[in-house]
Amino acid sequence: MKPHAPHAPTAFAAADLGATSGRVVVGRVGRDSLDLTETHRFDNTPAQLPDGLHWNALGLHQGVLDGLREAAARFDVASVGIDSWAVDYGLLDADGALIGNPFHYRDPRGAAVVEDVWRRVPARDLYRITGLQHLPFNTVFQLAAEKNLDRARTLLLIPDLLTHWLTGTVGTEATNASTTGLYDARTGTWSTPILAALGLDAAVLAPLRRPGDHTGTLLPHVAAATGLRPGTPLVAVASHDTASAVAAVPATTADFAYISCGTWSLAGLELDKPVLTDASRAANFTNELGTDHTVRYLRNVMGLWLLSESQRTWRSRGRSHQLPELLERAAAARPFAALVNPDAPEFLAPGDLPARLAEHCARTGQHLAPDDQGAVVRCILESLALAHRHTLRQAAELTGRPVRTVHLVGGGSRNALLCQFTADATGLPVVAGPTEATAIGNILVQARTHGLVADRSAMRRLVARTQHLKRYEPSGDTRAWDSAAARVGLS
Repeated sequence: MKPHAPHAPTAFAAADLGATSGRVVVGRVGRDSLDLTETHRFDNTPAQLPDGLHWNALGLHQGVLDGLREAAARFDVASVGIDSWAVDYGLLDADGALIGNPFHYRDPRGAAVVEDVWRRVPARDLYRITGLQHLPFNTVFQLAAEKNLDRARTLLLIPDLLTHWLTGTVGTEATNASTTGLYDARTGTWSTPILAALGLDAAVLAPLRRPGDHTGTLLPHVAAATGLRPGTPLVAVASHDTASAVAAVPATTADFAYISCGTWSLAGLELDKPVLTDASRAANFTNELGTDHTVRYLRNVMGLWLLSESQRTWRSRGRSHQLPELLERAAAARPFAALVNPDAPEFLAPGDLPARLAEHCARTGQHLAPDDQGAVVRCILESLALAHRHTLRQAAELTGRPVRTVHLVGGGSRNALLCQFTADATGLPVVAGPTEATAIGNILVQARTHGLVADRSAMRRLVARTQHLKRYEPSGDTRAWDSAAARVGLS
């Protein structure tokens, strides 16, 4: 553990768990500085078992411990925060032991019980209470298919499970709770009517926490194993990774939209209250909680999963190329030659994405050769840009909120071709960055809890001053994109 010099920036550790990898990032926050150091990165590889697709929760825990150990060796860490993807959970028995490894949201078990859930709680009623976009892997559907509830005493979402293992405390952070389909968007509490209708025991759900709450201190054996100072606190950050990313959007005015672009593209607006109308439900928009009781009004769009899974397929066949080369090939490929709706259900599962894209195109009267990497990548990126445009235009219409700038954050902000396509398709300037928005949002909520940053606006101003951003101007003529959108039903 390094000594903390007077007036030096304060160090905070963010454990940021994504769908394909996890890492621990230390952010050093000063009055006018924000510097990031990644101390450890580790794979997050699911396992297909006889009963379904699972996460390796113990491996994630060990990866976090390893990252915290390296952080403690290099920095005087003031606190720790954990964020991850949404909807998935672990169950603890009466002794506090984990009941099996958590299911992966891409396991199909939830889809099989959707109609049964809707018979108990009609889809319209579910939306009016939760405001949640329908996705077959939402926690509410996973629980309807869960076979171990009779043994369970506590349900913890992934960040809360890891927090429990570090501190011994139990709780559910609210931004992630809002993705479950069990959270009342109107009252900010667990929904008793939904739980009763589905026969779920409310006692299994842990008390809600809010971003900025202290969640406990490191257990003695964890402090000893990592080298962190005994009594180091954990802070509840916006533990849904998208909520942390949106907290770090470097917007300076209110008329912005955001796209948190990684495995998924989560595109939408920041509102003061949920939109629970039938029109919003029909458009499949979600109302998820953000920092400071804001609402992340957005829709999940299948994101760069399409590209990463295509790359994985090509690598398995000995055709490994780095992303810059693939983007060069895509830039040289014929525009709008083949387009898809990225949210078509056949693209959800792992496997040979180029072949599935080609099959989809063939069914819709288009040609796409699955081994033509430039054409496949261009198809993916143009299709994603069209989905971004469609989602943001619908969000503006449903809320009456004008949008004048798009902030694209996350890993996708490094993809210059996607950023330019999104600017051209929307007809709006796109400000790309920061790439590390999720970790930054995690860190700045901790910094605010420690009194180093005044409020959400100050957090965003600090990001704008200290992080690398790139602005993409639209071409000015969206007619080609208008025609392309009509071809795939995204106009």
